[in-house]
Formats: sequence, structure tokens, C-alpha cells
Amino acid sequence: MRHSILKNITMLALVITIFSACDKEPMENADAFNLGISKIDKSKAIHNQTITVENVLQAQPLVQSGAFMGDGTPPVIFPGQEISFSFYAGKGQYLSFATMYGWSNDLFFAPENPGIALYDNDGTPITGDVSSQIKLWDNGTRVNQAPGMDVVHPGVLEDPIKNISEINGMDEYSNTYPMASEMMKLSLNYDGNSMFTITIMNTSDQTSNTTPFSPGVWAISYAPGGNLLMPEPIFQDVTTEGLTHIAETGDIAIMHEYLTSKTGIFTPLSPVLVVTYEGNMNPIYEVGSYDMGEGLKDIAQFGNAEMLAENLKQKPNVKDVYILADPVSTVLLPSINGNSGSKVSQELQIAGGSKIAIVTMYGLSNDWFFATKGNFINALRVGDISSTIGLFDNGTAVNEYPGAGETQAAQGGTPIENMEPISEVTNPNEFNTLPPTKDILKVTLE
Repeated sequence: MRHSILKNITMLALVITIFSACDKEPMENADAFNLGISKIDKSKAIHNQTITVENVLQAQPLVQSGAFMGDGTPPVIFPGQEISFSFYAGKGQYLSFATMYGWSNDLFFAPENPGIALYDNDGTPITGDVSSQIKLWDNGTRVNQAPGMDVVHPGVLEDPIKNISEINGMDEYSNTYPMASEMMKLSLNYDGNSMFTITIMNTSDQTSNTTPFSPGVWAISYAPGGNLLMPEPIFQDVTTEGLTHIAETGDIAIMHEYLTSKTGIFTPLSPVLVVTYEGNMNPIYEVGSYDMGEGLKDIAQFGNAEMLAENLKQKPNVKDVYILADPVSTVLLPSINGNSGSKVSQELQIAGGSKIAIVTMYGLSNDWFFATKGNFINALRVGDISSTIGLFDNGTAVNEYPGAGETQAAQGGTPIENMEPISEVTNPNEFNTLPPTKDILKVTLE
């Protein structure tokens, strides 16, 4: 199955806007992010260290996917029956699914790509009857017989195989069909906190073309900055093995396995704030305490490190502060579709007894941030220090499903204010299982 993931990754430059101060001019290049804040005599520095921060996440383009089926034997959805399933989605995301028109040779129901719209242009969740967004498609692999219970499976093979095409009342063999929206009723409900439930009802018994629906598959693509990473998750013009199995036999196994392999975690990281300091108190945050109002919230919600950097340089125990940004995309993008993730490096001048701390936003979240755990990371340490990095919840915004929240800044939303103490994000958390932090963020000193 061919997807233009790389093209959509390039468009992630739009995500940069959430990591920039709205009322300030952008910095001209990556060097500008090194604030050069120093409050010690550099002649007293005893060692040069280079810190490198990498987004090493092996990302996937789908935020969620799954399957649905009837509860009988066989597990089809008979006329008059309905099934429901729930999912999370943010602005700019769509629901795509496919299920076989059971009494056909190779027809299937699916919305037109990229899927069923879930939000209005003003960001309001769509609810109610969305049946108008369903269509009937011909997979182009079998000669269509008159639809009905007497259809022979698998039927005569098309020669040559044809592209997928929409059926709008009549196929090329003069077989007639009601509108897809007459045979299938789709009802969308918004459950709150970016969760939707869709109900698929088989209403074909109210038409001249009674048919069962097969089990089906569904998927939702990541859409950072409003750009879908996988805008055609289930079908394109040309059929695939997985879709053919659904359209001809109602077998979802191959497509479900494929979609599952494309489902997982995707997130950019904001420009990384690095600070060297003295003493036993991490100057950035403290677990169990509330956000201090010094700029950590700006990083955790929007990826903007400037306010915190300016406040850190006023602290007597802080020596140097740096902001590290990718020179092309500003944010650090993950590895996806064989492309390497972003990394940034910075030379540090370290005095004896200094400690080091970093912080960067989990980009597709409401207010999560990666940061150095504890207060005792020796700045003269050499090697991989990724094990010292944890993922934390800033407690200043209501959490939503990572990468599928309507109020997440990267989804074009405004975080809903909250007031909870800073805490470490558990794994699995209330929404999904994350990979270990070291599989997202790699930090080395040399």
C-alpha cells in the first residue's frame, strides 16, 4: 500500500508555530537559540562537554486503529442490527473504515478518503447522522453479479483487474443499488475529552438490496499541524491484498494486521532547554510541586522555552542556559518510514561540581514534558544518560489522548487549564501504552 508519508512529514513545519512565541519575531538561525547566557568567568571553566539530544522514536503514522464485527455466528452485521466502537480524535483528524457488502462479489462500504469528518471548520465536534459520508465501492477484482443471496463467491476474476471505483446507483454491468446512505446508517456521538462513538446500523432491509455487512476495520491518522501522515490508510485507487480479502470474502485479518503495524506513537520534541547549575535543587521543576509560573508551562503546553530560559538566568545557582533547536524544522522530528529522526548538539563549558538538566515538550500532548529526573546529574559525566530522563505531566492542562486531542496545541487547539502538582507519567497511562523514554529521547554527553 503506497502512502505519501514523507510528503506529510515535510509539511510538519507547520507544527513549528506552536513552538514559537506568537508576539515575537522568529530567530534567524539555529545559532540564535544559543542564548549565550553565562554568569561565570569562562576562564574558570575546567572542561568542555558536548551534549547531544536525539528524537530516536521509531514512529508510526496511525494514532489508533481497530476492528468491528457482529456478535453472532458468523460475526456479520445482519439487516436491522448495529454495532458501535469508540475512538479519540482531534481537529483535522478523520475516521476511515471499510466493510464488505456481503451479498456481492467484491463491493465494500467506506467513506471517501481521508474519512468521516469529525469536527466542523470552527472546531466543534460533529454529532448525529453522518450517513451521507458513506459510499459504496467496487474493488475491481471480480465480475459483478446481480447483488443478492445467490451471489457465487469468489466469482469470475476481472481481466484485467480494474481500479477501485465508486458505485453511484448502477455498476458497469447494469446492476442497480440504492444509495449507500440508505443501506447503512451512521450515527456519531461525542463523549467528551476528544472521544467519539460511532454506531453503524444495517438498514439495507429497508431497501431493495438487503445484505449483511462483514466485519470491518477502522483507522485514524496522526495530523500534527493539520497535516495527515496517512490520508489514505485503508484504500487508494488501486486495490491491495488486504482490501481485496475484505471486499471479496469479508476477511479482515490481513488488513487488520497491516493497520496494527502502522499504529503507534508519533511525536516531535520541542526545542530543548539545557541548563547547567550548582547545588542539589533542579532549577526547572520538582515532582509533587505545582508549576512555579516561571515558564515551564510554556514549554509543556506550547514548546516555547524562552520565558523559562530568561527566568533561569536570574537564579544564583544557574551557570549557563541554552536552547537547542533543529536548524531546519526547529522541532525534533522522529524517525518514520525509514527516515532518521532529528538531533541537536551543543558544546558546554563545565566547571567542577556542576550539574546538568534538560527539558523538552512531548509535542503531541496537552502538557507533558521530558526532563532530567532528580537533582544529581553530574555535568562531567560521559556517555549515554538517557536513563536519567523521565516523562512528566505539568498538571496545568487537562490531558487528552496523545496525538488525538482537540485542545492540544499541535492539533490547533487551546489547552484547558488545570491545577495539579507535577507528576511522572505512568506507563501505561490512562490513554495508551508508551514506549520506554529511552526509545523516544536519547541524550549523550561527550
